[in-house]
Amino acid sequence: MNTESFERSLRLKSAVLSFPRLVACICAAALALAAGAPHAQTTVTDLAGRTVTLPARVERIVLGEGRMLYTIALLEDRAAPLARIVGWQGDLAKFDPQTYQQYRAKFPDIDRIATIGTTSEASVSPEKVLSLKPDIAVFSLSGHGPSRRNPLVEQLEKIGVPVVFVDFREHPLKNTVPSMRVLGKALQREAQAERFIAFYEAQKRRVTDVAAKIPAAERPRVLLDVRAGDAGGVLTAGKGSFGELVDLAGGINVGDSLIPTALGEASLEAVIASRPAIYVATGYLDPDAKSAGLRVGVRVDERMARDSLIAVANRRPEIAALPAVREGRIYGAWHHFYNTPYHIVMLQALAKWQHPERFAALDPLATWRDMHAQFLAVEPTGTFWLAANPPR
Repeated sequence: MNTESFERSLRLKSAVLSFPRLVACICAAALALAAGAPHAQTTVTDLAGRTVTLPARVERIVLGEGRMLYTIALLEDRAAPLARIVGWQGDLAKFDPQTYQQYRAKFPDIDRIATIGTTSEASVSPEKVLSLKPDIAVFSLSGHGPSRRNPLVEQLEKIGVPVVFVDFREHPLKNTVPSMRVLGKALQREAQAERFIAFYEAQKRRVTDVAAKIPAAERPRVLLDVRAGDAGGVLTAGKGSFGELVDLAGGINVGDSLIPTALGEASLEAVIASRPAIYVATGYLDPDAKSAGLRVGVRVDERMARDSLIAVANRRPEIAALPAVREGRIYGAWHHFYNTPYHIVMLQALAKWQHPERFAALDPLATWRDMHAQFLAVEPTGTFWLAANPPR
């Protein structure tokens, strides 16, 4: 072999030996670029029926209510569930200080999230929201945050900030799964959303597979005393909200015939005439609260919760005289189940209360713990539902 041929052979061998390394480098570079690259722009149809063009990158999120954290935390990185939230209302700190402090103890950066309003749509400051330069805003169809016709929605859209609407409050059974899918797509957490949806639907089937076979004659009449003791009259749930859970779990929600809306006040006379067989109070008071009402939540032990439940069920003679209360079928639940996918646990609790023999094997506490272990960054401490007279 002459010198020229020898050098040409060496160059060929060198190229052959280097090719796998070159391919590896190209692949590594491509993966690195993909990991840091923004998503391609896409659209989603939200729960208001609006077609929304989503941003390629989502790093700054504004929430219409602070209590949306319950839902967002199911999707976000458990090591930093608050990292992308830049603004919300003050309702979480005001109406659920127990959960706020629980997150604060583990994630002190919760205090850096800007407050865009106090606890109502009217209190939301458009100037504050716009100053936060969000990539996206997430609002609810109803509740305490900006509504569909709020001028803020148009203001945000004019500067290129998409707004998506979800619903866990009005029709939770119909809208939870599509709302989670909207959030998964909008917040670029589709895999996480599908994981939770699979969990949610499996836990719901544990109720519906049994409840669907219960004859109408064997379904108990149930009164929901919403925020019991917190108002002068009796606030209850009609067709929607908590009422849907009662019906799906094999009961008859008496509120369906008492009020025309998902939540509203019923007359005391109508409540007395409804003669419920089961009484369920909801509440959200913490151990330090001065007002009357049901104490449940992260810092409430079962004894404190039970004492407060018995007190609200007997707060006025007309309520105490209801068949359900008189006969000891008294139950309580965390009020904030009404606007979060966590209601799947209340659905299971209602099933056990309404049909203890049929649902003897169902364990809502195990579901609650499993949900926390799989999806949430905080521990399942405290008391969130209970019976005044638990079975022995």
